[in-house]
Amino acid sequence: MGTSESLHQKTTQKGSWDDIRDLPPSAKLVAKVLEYNDTMTQQQIADETLLPARTVRYGLNRLDDENVVDSRVSFSDARKRLYSLDIE
Repeated sequence: MGTSESLHQKTTQKGSWDDIRDLPPSAKLVAKVLEYNDTMTQQQIADETLLPARTVRYGLNRLDDENVVDSRVSFSDARKRLYSLDIE
């Protein structure tokens, strides 16, 4: 299996709630907020959780490392990304 194949497999695997269990509380809070809201921007998550933007970014990065969050560019504002929970 080549490098590009293993990278592709990693990005297509979905995570589970078990993957979130050992993450920091901030990442768990971000995951729960995304569970109740379909898609949100980083600012919307920060407003909803009352966490600083830097903490939200850290939580999103940790969730991304576990393959439980999906991000895409916002069509209404290409400077922003939309995040959604990607759990089986």
